[in-house]
Amino acid sequence: MKYHRLNELLELLQPAWQKDSDLNLLAFLQKLAQESGFSGPLSELTDDVLIYHLKMREAGSDAEIPGLKKDYEVDFKTALLRARGVIKDDE
Repeated sequence: MKYHRLNELLELLQPAWQKDSDLNLLAFLQKLAQESGFSGPLSELTDDVLIYHLKMREAGSDAEIPGLKKDYEVDFKTALLRARGVIKDDE
């Protein structure tokens, strides 16, 4: 795991874990794994799963997924026209 990923994970983990402070770290990680739908052994839980789950944990079901907002288009027609180069992005 790269240092920036570790720092991001720790920044997200601390406030979430404080809300469940009665759990030890492994129990809290197991809880996060179950919430995210991960069913494998805890040793195979990736930092990506934890980071995205922690980012989206408190979000509503219609919230944008982090990292995908830059590609978001309100309507499908505009997205197709932009992808085909008919609509140019202002630069």
